[in-house]
Amino acid sequence: MIATHALSAGEWLGLFLHFMMLSMLAIGGAITTAPEMHRYVVAQHGWLTDGQFTTSIAIAQAAPGPNLLFVAAIGWNVAGFAGALATMLGILIPSTTVALAATRWGAQRRESRGVRAFIAGMAPLTIGLVLSTGWVLAEPSRHSLGAIALVLLATLVTWRSRLSPVWMVALGAAAGAFGLA
Repeated sequence: MIATHALSAGEWLGLFLHFMMLSMLAIGGAITTAPEMHRYVVAQHGWLTDGQFTTSIAIAQAAPGPNLLFVAAIGWNVAGFAGALATMLGILIPSTTVALAATRWGAQRRESRGVRAFIAGMAPLTIGLVLSTGWVLAEPSRHSLGAIALVLLATLVTWRSRLSPVWMVALGAAAGAFGLA
């Protein structure tokens, strides 16, 4: 995919600031903010289509490297190298700064009741954010019975077995290649 959008100075700033804000909401990782990224770059600004957005995430997740690469792929597809730079700096600066400070603070108070309660409370929040991300990413194929069956199969196999998720990704790729999903 090639970026085709020439952003104004205000749009550049908006893109950077929006991803900075998302950085502070990324409990469970940046992928949990994908629904809001989708709303911003697809629904609100029309910089990407549903398919381009989903493909950006799929390609980045399939590539070796940090799980965060999808943010750069979205930025790249919005506005090339500068878009990738704006989205990556926006998503990295706030959360990295807070994570470093919180890790130091929490390590010193690991056994306190408040720290333990905070950690326990983050699990359900993270699960909800990941589920909402899955819902948004499934949008382009939600009307395909084959795709829905694959999602259910992959979920069941991953939940009930020790089989590597890579095999589920391979199954999905094969089904897509043969037009089954």
